[in-house]
Amino acid sequence: MIAEVIINRTAKKLNRTFDYRIPPILEGLIFVGSKILVPFGKGEKLEEAFVVGLKEKTNYTSQMKEIAKLEEQLKDEQIQLAKWMAQKYFCNVSDCIKLMLTPGTRTKNKEKRIQDKKVKCVYLAEDIEMEKIKSEKQKKVIRFVQENQGVTIPEIEMLIDVSRAIVNTLVKNGYLKIVEEKLERNPLQLKNIEEIKRQEHTQKLDLTEEQEIAYKKIKQKIEENQYKSFLLHGVTGSGKTEIYLQLIQDVIEKEKTAILLVPEISLTPQMLNRFIARFGKEKIAVLHSKLSIGERHDEWIRIKQGKAKIVIGARSAIFAPVEKLGIVIIDEEHDSSYKSESTPKYDAKEVARYVAKQNNIPIVLGSATPDIRVYYHAQEKQEIELLSLTKRANNSSLPKVQIVDLKQELANGNHSMLSIDLYSSIEENLKQKRQTILFLNRRGYSTFIMCRNCGYTVMCKNCNISMTYHSYENKLKCHYCGYEEKVVTVCPECHSDKIRYFGTRNSKIRTRD
Repeated sequence: MIAEVIINRTAKKLNRTFDYRIPPILEGLIFVGSKILVPFGKGEKLEEAFVVGLKEKTNYTSQMKEIAKLEEQLKDEQIQLAKWMAQKYFCNVSDCIKLMLTPGTRTKNKEKRIQDKKVKCVYLAEDIEMEKIKSEKQKKVIRFVQENQGVTIPEIEMLIDVSRAIVNTLVKNGYLKIVEEKLERNPLQLKNIEEIKRQEHTQKLDLTEEQEIAYKKIKQKIEENQYKSFLLHGVTGSGKTEIYLQLIQDVIEKEKTAILLVPEISLTPQMLNRFIARFGKEKIAVLHSKLSIGERHDEWIRIKQGKAKIVIGARSAIFAPVEKLGIVIIDEEHDSSYKSESTPKYDAKEVARYVAKQNNIPIVLGSATPDIRVYYHAQEKQEIELLSLTKRANNSSLPKVQIVDLKQELANGNHSMLSIDLYSSIEENLKQKRQTILFLNRRGYSTFIMCRNCGYTVMCKNCNISMTYHSYENKLKCHYCGYEEKVVTVCPECHSDKIRYFGTRNSKIRTRD
């Protein structure tokens, strides 16, 4: 049997397959997706490679080398995904395959690879004759271990205030035994499940009419095992998360798994607590950059072993080795963090659609402010089904938004940067000891240039937005297209010289590009 392999190198010339003979000892063990070690070139050092195809014959029989060692096994679906990504994003297949390897094992240096974390646990020996033990401290240790089987030596030292030498003596005399056990690095281990359940809803909430319509349409595709892309466009507080929770519950009841992608910034304890309260922490695996490499390694293994049914994480979680995937949900789908800026430069939303199509499952894109392209495909092309949630789940009113024309404020005699309504609102907040947040655009020295006589504002000729004054270069700039022009001193409309520069600024601080 011949294996077609991709060498794990970044060189473009090596982005092709090489034929290697499968030795008899590895026959039946090597499949498409196997991570292997092979001799490559004239050097004696073994190179990492991935099996991407198998065949019976080759044209290079006389020159062919044998596979040296089998290291890890990927699924055939993962290799197909890597090939699709390499073609779509113009990168090496090996770069894409690395995204699907267990974290901590992607380095070629074996000494730097993450290993299982081991801990030495203390257990009682089978036959203990307490009357032979004379030391009170030794008896104290025996009684403690009897009540706490699997405790560690540092815990014994700390909790009952005895030295390590006493424990070692008991081990030497055969009263205790040391067993090395694997310690799982679980980022949710310290979560207090009882406390979370007191704070969060553990049962399904009643859905509103709009929620019910959206939920049933997505659930239908889950039941029919059909691919369908949905845009869940809901205002803030409309209950998108509750729909996610109930859909994931349906998927788990069908003995399938779910992937929920969220922007890194949205992986807050409050968001995780809602899922823990509903499903328990044993069923949930978390993948994001704030975890240690050891925690990511152990979470990946839990997913591969089928212990975790729900994967919650940032964009890389789409490559998690889940089995029987039932639904993919992308929350805050408009967020730019779903696009990778490092090689391979992929869009997690596009990858998720490919994964959903391959598994014949629905994909849900949720947002209060959808990406304009996604919204266009949903509203105009109807390639994505639009599900709208226009009301808040608790029937509370939406915040009031008021747009103020500052030209009218000038006409009314208000020369301040703050409108009369904004000033009054801030003043009222201060009286009631409330807080106020003002968001200001601080790029440039002055945010816009206006004629105090007629209200003319200098606009970009390409984008029709106000030009920004940069004092360091003494120029007007458009922050959208980069257009520049000289400073205006006379109004082109009324020819007045009452040109003024507006925008909150500090005389001691100047912004420079």
